[in-house]
Amino acid sequence: MQNRSAESPNNSDVDFQALVYSFWYHKWLILIIVSLSTLAAALYAFTARPIYEAKIFLLAPTVNDISAINYGRTQDSGLEPLKADAIYKVFLQALSSEALRQVFFNTIYLPSVTDDARKISQGELYQRLSKSLLVELPTKDGGDQAIVTVQSADPEQALSWAQDYVDRASTMAKAEIYKDVSSENTIRARNLFHRIESLREVSRKLREDSITKLQEALRIAEAVGLENSPIIMRNSGVEVAGDVDGQALYMRGTKALKAEIENLKRRESDDPFSIDLRRLESSYNFYKELESYRADISLYRQDGLARYPDSPIKPKRMLILSLGLILGLMMGGAVSLVLYFFGKKR
Repeated sequence: MQNRSAESPNNSDVDFQALVYSFWYHKWLILIIVSLSTLAAALYAFTARPIYEAKIFLLAPTVNDISAINYGRTQDSGLEPLKADAIYKVFLQALSSEALRQVFFNTIYLPSVTDDARKISQGELYQRLSKSLLVELPTKDGGDQAIVTVQSADPEQALSWAQDYVDRASTMAKAEIYKDVSSENTIRARNLFHRIESLREVSRKLREDSITKLQEALRIAEAVGLENSPIIMRNSGVEVAGDVDGQALYMRGTKALKAEIENLKRRESDDPFSIDLRRLESSYNFYKELESYRADISLYRQDGLARYPDSPIKPKRMLILSLGLILGLMMGGAVSLVLYFFGKKR
């Protein structure tokens, strides 16, 4: 027992020495594997298609950027002014929407792919677009900055696609904002229109009532033979009977009553005699004008200039070469170990 325990360290030393000797014995094989692995990595690193990346940084608009859309939106008009953060929120929703991505895919991405790429299913092509077009929305702790990133083999295409995507998001968001604002103005204009029509109907009926009253007074005046309004003498002076109340309306005389009835029947419009009608018409025309008003506003601010990508982000050649060298060493060492254990069994 003592002899076996004493020999085990020697055997371990011999095994370790044999392992080192195996590495040294197969050094040329390991060198060849490392060389091949490094060469394959170099071929990939220097022949792979370079990928360029363009980024556009976006910020929330200022109050001045959206001031035009708040035209007429005052406390007197009953319309609340739109705030910059609310408008920016609508823009961010459009920027990250699936609808915008699908439109961009159909109108921009698909026409740009080659005929060979068209053989791939549209689902896979859409996944490629999703990987090359990234939208980073603002976080709670990161302020209001959003980032649009586009990766492409063509640096000009990367930058133009990024800008085009942002412009399309702005157009989509503006259409949504204009639609909401126009709908609000349309509702207010419609309500005012109904009030104006109702007021005109009331004025028309009041005129008809006046004609009816005057016609009754005319019949009474004709019955009593009162042609002209009598002059009533009083201590305080002379007054005309036309100033009496409706109960003595016939006292105006048949001539005056006929003239007034004829005048009321020939009246083309009751608008000048309708109280508050002109103010309502002014408000109606104002909201009607705002229905089609399209303010020139900016939904975002671009943080810095969108720079042209002059150097690719992929492939990372030094990293690929390093990985090829490490992988070659690992493969060479593994082959040497296999040969060592195979020889040990023999």
